[in-house]
Amino acid sequence: MKLPEGIRNQVVMEFPSRPENVAFARTAVAVFAAQLEFTVDELDELKVAVSEAVSNAVVHGYAGEDGCIRLEAAITGDGCLVVAVQDRGRGIEDVESARQAQWTTKPEEHMGLGFTFMEEYSDRVEVESAPGRGTTVTLYKTPARARIPS
Repeated sequence: MKLPEGIRNQVVMEFPSRPENVAFARTAVAVFAAQLEFTVDELDELKVAVSEAVSNAVVHGYAGEDGCIRLEAAITGDGCLVVAVQDRGRGIEDVESARQAQWTTKPEEHMGLGFTFMEEYSDRVEVESAPGRGTTVTLYKTPARARIPS
């Protein structure tokens, strides 16, 4: 994964693509992110965004098959949190379509709002994917307090 330069702290973890690990990932990232000046509401939003990224890897990337999810969280020198979630699963054929609200590979089970929530609760979302090679979703979020000039 490509994380920005100037990283002042970073954690890397890998875990099986199981639904029960979604809560683990979101909590671990929130604890790591608490080093920054995020409000409780911002941490809750971050947990939703991370949950959606990891859930997409579990549900769509591996489609119930066993696989590994790699998560990297980093704090940059300018106080931005960067979270990259990577799977080596099916990949996304049309990333632009997948990022549209209500697009899903499993309409009978899911609402297709994962990317919508990620976009809403992050400052920026990047998606790299290739069919058969997996997907990396990178979320960027800076605490609102850090963006307000003094």
